[in-house]
Amino acid sequence: MDEKKWSSFTKRIPVRASVETVFRSWASQQGLESWFLRKAEFKKSDNTLRSREDLVQQGDKFLWLWHGYPDNVNEKREVVSTNDKDKLQFTFSGGCLVTISLTEAEGLTVCELKQENIPLDENPGTNLYIGCGEGWTFYLANLKSILEGGIDLRNKSLTLTQVINS
Repeated sequence: MDEKKWSSFTKRIPVRASVETVFRSWASQQGLESWFLRKAEFKKSDNTLRSREDLVQQGDKFLWLWHGYPDNVNEKREVVSTNDKDKLQFTFSGGCLVTISLTEAEGLTVCELKQENIPLDENPGTNLYIGCGEGWTFYLANLKSILEGGIDLRNKSLTLTQVINS
C-alpha cells in the first residue's frame, strides 16, 4: 500500500461569499457554530475565553462539540497559525494538521481544506482518511449552504444516529 497516498487529502468548494465572510466562518466561535459545531470554545494563552466574535489566534486552545453527538465526542486541540484574512491551520484528530486556504476566483471564494499527517489505519471504521474525508465533504457543503442560502443541513438530534449530516 502506498502510505503517502493515504496521509493527506484536499477538499475544495466555491462559495458565493467574500473571503472575509468565509474566513470569519472558520476563525471565530460565532462563525463555526453557524455551520459546523454545536460549541466552539477558544481559550487564549492566558487561559481566558476568547469572545464569540473574536478571530482565533495562534496558540489558542479549543474545545469543539458537534450536534448529534454527546459531549464526550469532542476535539481538544490548538490553533497552529493564522494570518487573520485567508489562511488558518489547526491540529485535529489523530495529530493531523488541517489548513484552510481561501482564494478568489470568478467572483467566488474558493475554500480549500487540506488535512495531512493522517496516520495509516487499514480499519475503515477508525480510518481518519475515510471518516474525516466524508465529514469535511458534508461540512463544506453545509458552509456553502449557510452562506449562500441560510439553510442548515446539520442533524441536531441525539436520537437520530448514523446519518451523514452529523
